Amino acid sequence: MATDTHAAKHQDEHEHHGYIPEKEEFVRRLKLIEGQARGLQRMVDEEAYCIDILTQVSAMTKALESVGLGLLHAHMDHCVVEAARESDEAAAAKVEEAMKAITRLVKS
Repeated sequence: MATDTHAAKHQDEHEHHGYIPEKEEFVRRLKLIEGQARGLQRMVDEEAYCIDILTQVSAMTKALESVGLGLLHAHMDHCVVEAARESDEAAAAKVEEAMKAITRLVKS
């Protein structure tokens, strides 16, 4: 029974993610990045000059970083703020979760 309660709480926590109001924009940007990836593959297939490929890799990396930062901002604005309203412990957990995500973003 405790597992069912945990599963229900977990579901409730994720019913409304902070990025949902901007979901369409995130999807649009990710589709553009997908197109960039296909373009990179085509450049390699066509044996384009390596510096030109690296330039496009850099552009794609920046686009992915921008999406990541946007998602992080939405998480902080929504999930962390909601957790802070709930309790100090919940807020600390969400901040720790965000810090781990930031660390992964910075290291990538």
